[in-house]
Amino acid sequence: QVHLVESGGGSVQPGGSLRLSCAVSGYPVCMGWFRQAPGKERERVTRTFTDGGGADYTDSVKGRFTLSWDNAKNTLYLQMNSLKPEDTALYYCAAERLSARCGMEVYEYRFWGQGTQVTVSS
Repeated sequence: QVHLVESGGGSVQPGGSLRLSCAVSGYPVCMGWFRQAPGKERERVTRTFTDGGGADYTDSVKGRFTLSWDNAKNTLYLQMNSLKPEDTALYYCAAERLSARCGMEVYEYRFWGQGTQVTVSS
């Protein structure tokens, strides 16, 4: 089992920054952040493997969001800069223990946090 707890959401003006955290218990092979805006389907934002390597990002956040993994703290971070109103969503941390399931789709991930709200508005 993998247990995930997100924190760090909030309200910010356009152009501002937030950092999301996801505290992890268990031993996931990969982790990622997804988001769901009102009336829209959940979408992948970024993903990485916990044994190293880089992260991949959806096009709309490239250059603005940075994913990092602190192995000592078992915590996944998402640094979000230059935030836009269209980034407003409920952000979820997700994880998997099987590398074959570490894809780009929501349905592939079995372990989810409760979500943290990010609101970008002037």
